[in-house]
Amino acid sequence: MCPGLRCSVLALSLLATLAARAQTPEQRTARYLDQVRKNPSLLLPFLQELPKGGDLHNHLAGAIYAENWIDYAVHDNLCVDRTSSQLLPPPCDESCAKYTNKPAVRCAYGDPLLYNQLIDAWSMRNWTPGEGSGHDHFFASFDKFILASVNSVGDQLAEVTLRAADNHLQYLELMHTADGMQAAELGARLGWDDDFARMRERLLAGGLRDIVSATRAQVDRNEARQRLLLRCATPQAAPGCQVTIRYLYQVLRGLPKAMVFSQVLLGFELAQADPRFVGLNLVMPEDWYVPMHDFDLHMKMIDALHAMYPNVHITLHAGELAMGLVPPEGLRFHIRQSVETGHAERIGHGTSVMSEQDALGLLKEMAARKVAVEICLTSNAAILGVEGADHPLPTYIKYGVPVTLATDDQGVSRTDMTHEYLRAVQSYGFSYADLKRFARQSLEHSFLAGQSLWTSDSRMTAACAPPGGPSPACRKVLDASDKARVQWQLEKAFAEFESKF
Repeated sequence: MCPGLRCSVLALSLLATLAARAQTPEQRTARYLDQVRKNPSLLLPFLQELPKGGDLHNHLAGAIYAENWIDYAVHDNLCVDRTSSQLLPPPCDESCAKYTNKPAVRCAYGDPLLYNQLIDAWSMRNWTPGEGSGHDHFFASFDKFILASVNSVGDQLAEVTLRAADNHLQYLELMHTADGMQAAELGARLGWDDDFARMRERLLAGGLRDIVSATRAQVDRNEARQRLLLRCATPQAAPGCQVTIRYLYQVLRGLPKAMVFSQVLLGFELAQADPRFVGLNLVMPEDWYVPMHDFDLHMKMIDALHAMYPNVHITLHAGELAMGLVPPEGLRFHIRQSVETGHAERIGHGTSVMSEQDALGLLKEMAARKVAVEICLTSNAAILGVEGADHPLPTYIKYGVPVTLATDDQGVSRTDMTHEYLRAVQSYGFSYADLKRFARQSLEHSFLAGQSLWTSDSRMTAACAPPGGPSPACRKVLDASDKARVQWQLEKAFAEFESKF
């Protein structure tokens, strides 16, 4: 026997315990997120451990932290202009004294002022709105450190895969101009031709096929260096070895049109020749003169080549704009034209979508076509000043457009995927089910080859359901599909994560 009040308390406690046990691991995990979402010190480690699928919008050069660029520059014996913080080729001034104009970058190791100056110049660290344009500071940083990128690609791959593993990502789709500008130089030499088919033949006959072969060989060397640094295939293998990498050939759309066409063609040729290249994208600031002036021409280039290479995937930067950055008419058509003429299966950023002509019609069209949007919250806030209620992320979701979270240039922005999820939760109050959907959509809309693990009605393919150890029938599905294999890794990671709650 027990007093009435005490019995009531015990009964309620027992009922609560039984109710908790009746919940699924997913429900318990969702409940924990709701308990910690207003406590950043507990929310951050939860999100750090959360499986996140893939990062589909990640520029390799922009993903490197400035501290590592300094190391790569030192390795190459590079110099730096003290005034502009731009890397320069040797010879350097012999002295590290503060009055020298062209010291060796190694001098920064013993000069905290110079070291911090380089990090601030090569990233958004310590930048504040009162110091001028975040847009201009961001994009100016690349020219300053780019010289250190020439000989360090394998090291860069090791860095980004280690950081991806630390953020519990299974997949990276890296934008990379992997030929070192050879295609652009070929285009400049051969010149422009308004007949796209004839220009394609001239480029292929003039050496583009050799550039394809040379680029593939260079990627082999880069990946061998990455595996060596990470000790892959050894008992001491680093976690980054488990992250799957694919490449998007990165076209520099701010170049003259002959050079852009040559790079676009190389992107199609690489994707056809090498399964590591899963598509292409156009990069550089959308608001600059050439990308704005030639936007229609660039879409026509892609449209013409898409007809010749119909199986090559396309994702396009579009709508990385805001009112005032360009005239109002410049906001009206980039996303729609990228989808309808450029055959984009995904849109990078899409920040200005509500300024498009018939914006709601466009959102419905994107949802119907299942065109995903790569959402880069930190980047949009720093470059465009678009964040919180001003960002269209909730509107995309409202209209059924698939969205994924992405880092864009995590080294320059000083972020990572965990903090992209943190910003999303704190800004929009997303639930655990939302976060899980973002991670799954990142792999569903990746350009990984093969059949999806999921059917069109969002059920796991019959051979692999219910979850557990893969059956022989499921193993056949996984062995035949890169996409299904990585999706299975994500589902295993979710099961392990949720078991902790």
